[in-house]
Amino acid sequence: MEEISFTDLMASSIHDMKNSVNVQVNALENIASSAKARGDLEAFNSLVLVIAQAHRVNANLIQLLSLYKFGKSTYPLDIREQSVAELIAEALLQQRAVLDFKGIDVTVDCAPGCYWYFDHDLMTGVLLNALNNACHYTQDKIHIAAQVQDNTLVLRVEDNGPGYPAHMLQGDAVQASKGVNFASGSTGLGFYFSAQVAQLHQNNGRVGTLAVANGGAYGGGCFVVSLP
Repeated sequence: MEEISFTDLMASSIHDMKNSVNVQVNALENIASSAKARGDLEAFNSLVLVIAQAHRVNANLIQLLSLYKFGKSTYPLDIREQSVAELIAEALLQQRAVLDFKGIDVTVDCAPGCYWYFDHDLMTGVLLNALNNACHYTQDKIHIAAQVQDNTLVLRVEDNGPGYPAHMLQGDAVQASKGVNFASGSTGLGFYFSAQVAQLHQNNGRVGTLAVANGGAYGGGCFVVSLP
């Protein structure tokens, strides 16, 4: 019998879990829609939070599968010219229920004619990760900005929360976030995934980067992805 590596077994298991979570999410969304239709807002609001966490689990599973494929060099990278404004709009649509429930005001600064070369699915995952992080820490505002500077697309997600801790601002933020924080439930997976995605975007010897900072439009945390 051919032996199966542990990583291959984990990838297969994660794929099965992802499918199960999708079924659960669809069922929860149908129940939430029914609750809203009959005017049961208390049940609807409770379900919104559960659905948000289910989406977060699903996103984490997709990130793990993507990282596995990166390692195996089997991910079908599809970098082509696309609308940045549409990318942002699609990510916000997926987060709309949570943003509305938490009363978070989102502003977007991206020209309709802003186009760049990137893998749509991967960058959607990066943007959703940044929005999830901002939703968790913001007081009530998120600002998304995208523009081309020096032949580089700079995509920023900023909030008015407390900002990133000092240890993440010194040196490599991805390395600093790799530890597990049992209080917040953070494993650093989102930062690692986003950094890997950025590095897959290369052009004329230049490589994409992920950085974090404090300040921006609201003085809180700034999640910055740059693609050459």
